[in-house]
Amino acid sequence: MDWRNWLSGARGRSGVNEQRWIMLDVETSGLDPYHDRLLAIAAIALKVDWEHRRLSVDLGDSFEVVLRQEQVTAAKDNILLHGIGVQSQREGMDPAQALEAFAGYVWQSPLLAFHAAFDQTLIMRHMKLHLGRTLTNPWVDIEQLCAVTHEKVRARSLDEWMRHFGIECTVRHQAAADTLAECELLLRVWPSVAAQCRRWADVERLARQQRWIARA
Repeated sequence: MDWRNWLSGARGRSGVNEQRWIMLDVETSGLDPYHDRLLAIAAIALKVDWEHRRLSVDLGDSFEVVLRQEQVTAAKDNILLHGIGVQSQREGMDPAQALEAFAGYVWQSPLLAFHAAFDQTLIMRHMKLHLGRTLTNPWVDIEQLCAVTHEKVRARSLDEWMRHFGIECTVRHQAAADTLAECELLLRVWPSVAAQCRRWADVERLARQQRWIARA
C-alpha cells in the first residue's frame, strides 16, 4: 500500500495527519538510548474522530520489524527480556531498509509512546546513522497524558499505570505486546484528553502541562 496516497486527504494545515496517530514501542540491546542498539520497532495506528471525540485502535494498520544486527546481542537475560534471539537478530531486515519502511509507514502521523524520549532518541539516532536524516513528526509521551489527566494517581511506570486501570498484557517487554497495552492505556485516559482537546496541537499542549504538576 502507498501510505502517502492513502493519507493525502487526512492531513491538517500543519502537514500533520491529525486523524491517524501511531503508537510505537522499541526493543533494544540495553537501556542507554545514546549508545545501545535498536533491535526492533512495533507500531499500531489509532484513528481519531475529532467531530465525535472518538479514538479507536486499527489493528489492521500496524508495523513490526526486526533490524539485522552486525553485533548480535547474545546475553541470555537480555534475550529473555525482549524475545529476539540470536538467529532473529542475524536474519533481520537491513537497518536502512527497515528504517525507510518505518518512515514510510508513519508518513505524517503524530507519534506516541510511553516515556517517548527513550524511543525517540533511539530511532532518531539510528535513522541519522543509516539514512542520514531523521523524522520531523511530532511526538507525545502518553505517560504525560496519563499524569496530567489523573493527577491523584501515584504511578510512574507502564506496569503501575496498567495495574491502576486493570490492563493485562500477557507478554510484557516485547514491542508488539507493549504497543497494544499502551494503546489500551491511551484509550482509558482518552475521555479526559478529549474533553480538553479539539486538535493535535491541543494534545501536545496538554502533555506539556505535566511538567508543572507536583508529583509525590
